[in-house]
Amino acid sequence: MEEFVRNAWSTADVGDTDAFGYWSDAICEAFVGVSVRPSADVHFEGRVDHAVLDGIGFTVVSSFAQQVARTRRMIARDHEDFVLANIQIEGQAQVRQNGRVTALSAGAMAFVDSSRPYSLSFSGAFSQLVVKVPRSLLPRRSLPESTAVELSATGPGRLVTDFLLGLNRQQSLNPKAAAALVPHAVALLDSALDWTAGETPTNASAAALTRERVHRFVRRHVHDPYLDAAAVAAGCGLSKRTLFRALAADGESLTALIRRLRVARAQQILRAAPGRPLTVVAHECGFGGEAQLHRAFKAVTGITPGTYRSGGSGVG
Repeated sequence: MEEFVRNAWSTADVGDTDAFGYWSDAICEAFVGVSVRPSADVHFEGRVDHAVLDGIGFTVVSSFAQQVARTRRMIARDHEDFVLANIQIEGQAQVRQNGRVTALSAGAMAFVDSSRPYSLSFSGAFSQLVVKVPRSLLPRRSLPESTAVELSATGPGRLVTDFLLGLNRQQSLNPKAAAALVPHAVALLDSALDWTAGETPTNASAAALTRERVHRFVRRHVHDPYLDAAAVAAGCGLSKRTLFRALAADGESLTALIRRLRVARAQQILRAAPGRPLTVVAHECGFGGEAQLHRAFKAVTGITPGTYRSGGSGVG
């Protein structure tokens, strides 16, 4: 099931006295709960173009100088965790998280983890593309080494930023075609996380290529209740040994991957169709029944499908 949502917010739609309050609400709606304040007491303008494509957020933010911060109190109010890839299009930004500070100029990218405090500082007019990915789609046990680390516009990270910028343009023209490329975007971000953590691009890319092939096949066939190692290995042109080794290098088993992606699909369905019976959701996600959905959902997210649908809190 493909999910596509598009929204736009602009301070031009409200009066000057309401502009910044409106802007703060728009930023929180598009991303996660943060505090936003202007860097100077001058006329303020800003625009947010936000889209959600198959569960991945693509948001272009264009505005003036400002400070953005996410605090522990704000984190405690959220029940889902995200990895945010900040790609600088114009202007400059400063990113702080996990004791590091990095500066971004046009073409550069840095990650932030929504489960930890961070801040962004913009000294003047700027434009950024922010790609928002649920943490469940990037199966990493730890992100501290990867956040607030610059991937420059002249290094291998440029391949990732160019792809994501192109995909963002494509989603506004042809969402269905863009949706088919989303698994590639997630795999490229996975590689970029390796690079920011200090792994070599050559080794990370080779491993990521195999993982991406496996993840893409599982995602496409996750609704099949009979999906198993033999089917995945055959569909990806791999031996079972190579399949297991590729996933083990990322700290995840095939069983855990299938469960996680089925739960991620269930989350998408519950958001898009909150009235759909859980037995139907279970069938559409490849689970044997509602009880199996319930067990897997709680194991992955820490809450039940019913609690998630009603907006309850959990680990996300």
